[in-house]
Amino acid sequence: MGLGNPGEEYERTRHNVGFLLADRLAGGETWKWFENDLGLWAKVGSFYVLKPMTYMNGSGDCVQPFAHFYKIKPEETLVVYDDIALPLGRLRIRPSGSAGGQKGMKSIIDRLGTDRIPRLRIGIGPQPSFMDSAAYVLQRFRASEEPALDESLSRAESAVRDLEDSALDAVMNRYNPKE
Repeated sequence: MGLGNPGEEYERTRHNVGFLLADRLAGGETWKWFENDLGLWAKVGSFYVLKPMTYMNGSGDCVQPFAHFYKIKPEETLVVYDDIALPLGRLRIRPSGSAGGQKGMKSIIDRLGTDRIPRLRIGIGPQPSFMDSAAYVLQRFRASEEPALDESLSRAESAVRDLEDSALDAVMNRYNPKE
């Protein structure tokens, strides 16, 4: 489940890295609408790719009915979203945890009733100290940042595809930074 905001004004913004990854994963697959235009989904191999169209802060309003309809347990999902606390290009995969201030993830946790939801955070920081976080996440990537963004999306795509054949712990060990 790649999180982001629908509409041209949000394309290629920092807040939409979840959508960017979802588009890569879907490749040439046809996107289909999920009930009442809540989101777009595609079937890719053995998994579904979902882009909630409920705007970031209401992501759970799409994720919960989609997961319920397809009988997907929270621990069988992977939510992908931006993280301003991580440097641009850094990935962090976790099996559970708080929303950490990310309102889309908070919406999903609230609607699914658990924080035991695997997530892949893609670094978009650091946020400049003089800039409001809302303004920062809605900013487009600079041309100089595109190579790092592309590299992180390629690694994130590999991580998601590895989850088809590997346990979450193994993928975490492979892709999380060694500190």
